[in-house]
Amino acid sequence: MVRLAIHGGAGGDGPWKGPTDLDPQRIACMQSVLSTVGSMLENGLDALEAVTMAVEMMEDEPLFNAGIGSVLDANRSVTMDASIMRGSDRAAGSVVNVTKIRNPIRAAKIVLDNGWPVMMNSTAADKFAIESGVEEVSPDWLITDLRLAQWEKWKSAKSRPGSTDEDDGAILDHDAEGMGTVGAVAIDSRGVLAAATSTGGMTGKPDGRIGDTPIIGAGTWADHTVAVSCTGVGEAFIRTCAAHEVSTRLRLGESLSQACKGMLDMVAPIGGRGGVIAIDKEGNVEIPFQTMLMYRGAWIEGEIMTGIGPSLSSQ
Repeated sequence: MVRLAIHGGAGGDGPWKGPTDLDPQRIACMQSVLSTVGSMLENGLDALEAVTMAVEMMEDEPLFNAGIGSVLDANRSVTMDASIMRGSDRAAGSVVNVTKIRNPIRAAKIVLDNGWPVMMNSTAADKFAIESGVEEVSPDWLITDLRLAQWEKWKSAKSRPGSTDEDDGAILDHDAEGMGTVGAVAIDSRGVLAAATSTGGMTGKPDGRIGDTPIIGAGTWADHTVAVSCTGVGEAFIRTCAAHEVSTRLRLGESLSQACKGMLDMVAPIGGRGGVIAIDKEGNVEIPFQTMLMYRGAWIEGEIMTGIGPSLSSQ
């Protein structure tokens, strides 16, 4: 009963206008992630390594807001956050505001494997990760033409942070406020659950800003009953301990579907509309969202499903 679900961020209001010219590349990446990691899960890969690998693959796709696809801060730099958690023992690892590594989620997993501390920040986190074998990159290597165009449009328009994150080619194809994050949740053949989340934050975010992604219980959670990864406006997810809220609702007797919907309904009134992916110990999978779109997919018993707008399609 192995399962894998992934997301590539949620955002926007109003009806979905259909895929942009860049969306087929995003869908192809998600299909590759699900096919590759799903098959490995079926052949015995543990859940923690599965979510690490899934998020790494999305960090390596320049069209997702993580790793090399990360959006630019107000000062035109890239700072990245990531966190990971294993449900069986609630082991966790997190890195915040890293700038010199290719795969922040791998760094977060090494923090988890190290056992202490749980969270590492900025220069110290970069140094620890690089010394532990995570690939070092130049901060300039992380800046793509698309993200630079989005940043330049954001700056010239004096827009709010995040307003250009979903602006493919800086043309606002989706007309969406971006809430970009990538994440993965899995249950392996031993019944162990794990969750991982990674992000570049919001275009134009102020120096030092930290969202929900690296905060255990806000953007990421896993225990013996459920694994959760969230995407949305991070401040609201922090204020509601959103990822952990799903577990709380399950303990109170709600189904996974009810728990995910209830959490999103709780977050929305304080500006946190977004989405969530979750898998429970019975192998139920939920991937709801309240925004115009959410890049998402699932691998269930060999079947791969992906989607952007209202519906999922099978491959």
